[in-house]
Amino acid sequence: MPKTLSYKDELMKVIKKRKEAVAYLNVALEDGDPEVFLLALRDVAEAQGGVRGLALKSGLNRENLYRILSKKGNPELSSLHTLLEAMGLKFEIKLKKAG
Repeated sequence: MPKTLSYKDELMKVIKKRKEAVAYLNVALEDGDPEVFLLALRDVAEAQGGVRGLALKSGLNRENLYRILSKKGNPELSSLHTLLEAMGLKFEIKLKKAG
């Protein structure tokens, strides 16, 4: 019987690539539920080196990052901006398609 990867392991492998991480986060944003976005952000953070690595890259306190990425996290926009920058990502506002 061939060995299979868990969903989480495969997801981590895929979203390690920034282009895939962007698509994953955008789909989470489209859901409209902030908790879904924070879950996706936690996944991307884990795939991009974990909290320790991101704390070093971003200059944010590790405890603060854990709090931001927790299930009850409610990050300030400035912290979210710093975290995304550390992952090589940024927020972007686009026009909504007419329809």
